[in-house]
Amino acid sequence: MSVTSNSGYGAHPRLWFAAYQLLWHLLLPLAFVRLAWRARYSFAYLHHIPERLGFGYEKPIIKGSIWIHAVSVGETRAAQPLIEAYLARGESILLTHMTLNGRRTGKQLFNKAISAGQIRQVYLPYDLCWCVEHFLKTFKPKFGLFMETEAWPTVVFRCAEINLPLFLVNARLSERSARRVNRFGKAGRALFQAFAGILAQTEFDADRYRSLGVKNVAITGNMKFDVPLDPQLVAQGKAWHQDFHASNRLMVCAASTRDGEEEIILKAWKDLVLSNAFEIQPLLCLVPRHPERFGEVANQIQASGLSFRRRSEWPGLPKDSASLDVILGDSMGEMPMYYSASDVVVMGGSLLPFGGQNLIEACAAGCPVLLGEHTYNFQQAAVDAISIGAAKRIKGDLSLDETIALTESLKALLLNTAELSRMSQAAKSYSTEHQGATKKILAALDQQNFSLS
Repeated sequence: MSVTSNSGYGAHPRLWFAAYQLLWHLLLPLAFVRLAWRARYSFAYLHHIPERLGFGYEKPIIKGSIWIHAVSVGETRAAQPLIEAYLARGESILLTHMTLNGRRTGKQLFNKAISAGQIRQVYLPYDLCWCVEHFLKTFKPKFGLFMETEAWPTVVFRCAEINLPLFLVNARLSERSARRVNRFGKAGRALFQAFAGILAQTEFDADRYRSLGVKNVAITGNMKFDVPLDPQLVAQGKAWHQDFHASNRLMVCAASTRDGEEEIILKAWKDLVLSNAFEIQPLLCLVPRHPERFGEVANQIQASGLSFRRRSEWPGLPKDSASLDVILGDSMGEMPMYYSASDVVVMGGSLLPFGGQNLIEACAAGCPVLLGEHTYNFQQAAVDAISIGAAKRIKGDLSLDETIALTESLKALLLNTAELSRMSQAAKSYSTEHQGATKKILAALDQQNFSLS
């Protein structure tokens, strides 16, 4: 299915938009207070403040780049195959983010291209009309690609008004989010209708966009399947894995955990350790999603009475791990290593109603996945992974006694190494079979005739 330009889109709902702009101007001081508050974790939150207002860009300014917006870490990693494909064609990229960690991830992934001037990294300005206007006039991108769920009204409507093609790619829309958009009535639906086209991950996502009145929708798959794992990190993880197995230890990775989930996991792990079900106790690797919570989670582990060490304390293989109950994964960008070292992963964001985190990377590393009930952000991926045998739901009712449910599910898997082996092979097959979204997205975008406005 081809995607055609939506340049005939009319004016946005004026009254609603005026109220939205007024609210943004009133709340702008709070946005800076929030940055100052976060600076207690890292002073880097206060860097590049003018960029958040659409000004203060370092020269030279390259106009006519392909603009790719990846709000944070997950979207930036997902965009990697697409960015690399355009760089291979000789295109220049304007890469924007909203979060500090997204920007750090982009710099880590594309440092060489950034140094060579092929990629320009800046923050997307706050969604105020004058900020957005100056940003667009400064860079004059060829066309824009927003990753996954981002839809800032001022940016989207202004691009439609000046006939700057803006696409939502690798797009997903949960049932919950679709209901939320519909609460805004015509204004909410108009926002997604203003995109030049939407390239959706699944039929579920496409149907929800169509229910909002979006006509230009294509299903192109999920680019997260195309993201390569860093071979050095994989090799390091496999070395950890061999070292643990030589000591007859199995490792469970609780990945990208969110606030409130660590308490559940640590209670379950303590029950598992005290159950005497294992000749040699398994090892937990707990990796919080947000680095500013590393210290908080370390305090929780210490309070639980479980013995632990921080990943940051080991430059190479874990030392003296035989006496440990928990490793705190307090590092950025090392998830492929943690997955490659693990025998099973408990996927964060799914134990409590956060929508789940990316299980695809774990499957690519051949790591079986244990999911909670809350996976609406990865609905199709979770259904497919369970169907093929790469993932399982936690048995029991997490809402009634999440600790018991998680403990029993982990015990059942860790005591069945044959099942773990089958799930590992299924995970690798699942990951490979779903690749190819990047080529489909490129093909859909290549059908457009882009020109500078």
